Amino acid sequence: MAECDSSAKRQKMASALDQLKEFTVVVADTGDFNAIDAYKPQDATTNPSLILAAAQMPAYDKLMADAIEYGKSQGGSEEEQLTNVIDKLYINFGVEILKKIPGRVSTEVDARLSFDKDGMVAKAKRLIQMYKDAGINKDRILIKLSSTWEGIQAGKILEEQCGIHCNMTLLFSFAQAVACAEAGATLISPFVGRILDWHVANTDKKSFEPNEDPGVQSVTKIYNYYKKFGYKTIVMGASFRNTGEIKALAGCDYLTISPKLLESLSKDFEQLTPSLSVKKAEALDIQKVEMNEQKFRWSHNEDQMAVEKLSDGIRKFSADAIKLENMIKERLFGAKNGC
Repeated sequence: MAECDSSAKRQKMASALDQLKEFTVVVADTGDFNAIDAYKPQDATTNPSLILAAAQMPAYDKLMADAIEYGKSQGGSEEEQLTNVIDKLYINFGVEILKKIPGRVSTEVDARLSFDKDGMVAKAKRLIQMYKDAGINKDRILIKLSSTWEGIQAGKILEEQCGIHCNMTLLFSFAQAVACAEAGATLISPFVGRILDWHVANTDKKSFEPNEDPGVQSVTKIYNYYKKFGYKTIVMGASFRNTGEIKALAGCDYLTISPKLLESLSKDFEQLTPSLSVKKAEALDIQKVEMNEQKFRWSHNEDQMAVEKLSDGIRKFSADAIKLENMIKERLFGAKNGC
């Protein structure tokens, strides 16, 4: 009987996921269309690692085949064909994802351009043009750029001069967050879980309660700073390791969540109360920070965790981009090269 009562109560209560959606925009951190269908997020975001994983699934072979056909049709050197295939593959995934969500999809610029401002601007414009050719308005796209100084300045150019909305990713330091807001970025993605990973690996403390989690504390500080000083840049917590981190950031503008954690939240019926709010932030005594290139480089450099995780993140995304390239090379040139 007790089991029946418990089941009936759950049916009346909203899941943690549904409660979260009441005060935070939920974004699916995946390239898997099935997960997007299942959890009905507002937006979706991808990165080289997610595209690499999805591109190896038989279900998405048509998207790969179409991208390869496109690359061949454009002609040029093998390198140019390969670049065209990869760009088209990203666009194909983005277009299909946009059929399943009401909001925007984030598409990432190659991490190997992270220190090349002009290269990032050119690639972003190229991706937006390809979306336009596919019938997608730029207002439904967020271009993801690494939050290096060069990436932030590329974002500033794209936002101010081109009306292209940017998602500043691989963000770990407060200096990065302030610089992104000053540059007028549409959205930032602070990486909660990777901050936690660093502290677990490099300090004596191996477990943290959600409110003591250094990743949660980092996003909370950034959120409060933005709301206190009226920045329009959206804060989207990313890279979660557990649902405790997500619940502790309830009330944050956006949270991008993996399918595994979305599933856990959909089966969790604990009552959720928002931890973050504009009203609370506005009441805080916070000092405004002035930011320029010199201050950015010094402040960011003083944060060992942020320096290490930013460089590590760029290397990992770059490595997965190379794996994706090699996989495509085999399909694009394998037969011609006698492999």
